Amino acid sequence: MSTKKTVIVTGASSGIGFAIAKAYIERGYNVIANSSKLENLEKAYQSLGRPANCHLIAGDISKPETAQHLFQYAEQQFNQVDILINNVGIFISKPFTEYTTLDVDQMFDINLRSFIYSSQAAAQHMSQFKSGHIVTITAALAMQPNANLPALLPVLTKGGLNSAIKTLALELAPMNIMVNAVAPGVIETPMHGDNEELKTILKSMAPTHRLGQSQDIVDAVLYLTDSTFVTGSILPVDGGSTAGTW
Repeated sequence: MSTKKTVIVTGASSGIGFAIAKAYIERGYNVIANSSKLENLEKAYQSLGRPANCHLIAGDISKPETAQHLFQYAEQQFNQVDILINNVGIFISKPFTEYTTLDVDQMFDINLRSFIYSSQAAAQHMSQFKSGHIVTITAALAMQPNANLPALLPVLTKGGLNSAIKTLALELAPMNIMVNAVAPGVIETPMHGDNEELKTILKSMAPTHRLGQSQDIVDAVLYLTDSTFVTGSILPVDGGSTAGTW
């Protein structure tokens, strides 16, 4: 069995999840990278140079069987999972009356069910060892909605997660399992492309008037999983957008 720490990262094939997985790979951790599509995971794996300490498991994390499979694999290979990063999520912004039933299903499946099933599996596993970290990526917008960005479903789901983090932290504290969240503001990702007009609008959503980078989120995640005395915290990484009005 490996004596290195082991981390499971969901939504690891691109964006913030990819950056988080990369950081733990570079630390020498055993990294189990999950995404819904194997081809996307394989592309990410190739771009990292096919590291030996990275393991790919594709599957829909909103299904309980996928979460169980991730932890069963980790137990067989490495005995113990030290960290779960609940990164997978989607953000659909539109006026409230324009949300469709498909939007609702996707937001609840990907943002809520994925958290529930993966965190259940983590709690069951980590309780045996009386240690562990669960970190969930939520959204700063859920802490302070913005009239310029209608996004009721993201606020509903991510805001629910922010509250759930505190509840779960209290429940798992006796088992020495730290439960926290990182709440990103607007982060520059490939989906923004070279659309400078869009980027200008997005920059205006924080008093610092700039976009965050994936590394900003990585740094926050690493801080939380290095800590032994931080639990029940929602850490905004948002350029000050939740600090008040400006």
